[in-house]
Amino acid sequence: MAGMAGAEVIRHPINRGKGAALRSGFNAANGADIIVTLDADGQHYPSEIPNLIAPILKGEADVVNGSRYMNGHGRNTPKYRRLGQKVLDKATNFSSGLDVTDSQSGFRAFAAHTVPVFRFRESGFEIESEMLVDAALAKLKVKEVEIGVRYDVDCSTEHPVSHGVRVLVKVLHDIELNRPLYYFTVHGMVIGGIGTFMGLSFLRTFYLGGNLLFGPTLVMVMLFMVGTFMSFTGIILHSMSRMINELRN
Repeated sequence: MAGMAGAEVIRHPINRGKGAALRSGFNAANGADIIVTLDADGQHYPSEIPNLIAPILKGEADVVNGSRYMNGHGRNTPKYRRLGQKVLDKATNFSSGLDVTDSQSGFRAFAAHTVPVFRFRESGFEIESEMLVDAALAKLKVKEVEIGVRYDVDCSTEHPVSHGVRVLVKVLHDIELNRPLYYFTVHGMVIGGIGTFMGLSFLRTFYLGGNLLFGPTLVMVMLFMVGTFMSFTGIILHSMSRMINELRN
């Protein structure tokens, strides 16, 4: 249909996934002022493209994310899907430091100068979260605008549960890389704190004439060592992450 309408259509001989399709599309759009993406299942309204690109034309944003859920909308979304999407939104926002309401939206607009920022490492639907994280790391201005959506044309070939799990695993991996203080150090301090508390309790018992049991004492030592190791690992990775980001900029 797009080809019949005069559009240049780029095809992969085999299905390589959404991330690979976006990579090819961005490469083919070299020289464009603004790139607009939308899903192929017909859920989005192309008539809303002017609203999507308006913040870029006004200089208010580098990336515009079309959101189905701004201002309390999106009530037609099945509850189990919306619950999963909220989990992905929270995880993506935590990883990126953004505050978007629809992290899995495929209806987006990008200013031309943002193209080199995106890694396109993910070949599947995990690309949506990856691109938001990339934009945040590059300190791009990300804005959301409200969009409509149709649910009577859902042609997705992805099971929502398996799709959500894969995206969540990807986002957690990004948190590990981008926010190691939260991923390692905070948890390490909690684990080490439990070990320290147990150690002080055991010392008190020993001081009052009690005996130290081998099993609990070993658990205490292990907790303290693991917690300390995780804490320092997070600090080291945080320093490395800051250095890498400074080199990128």
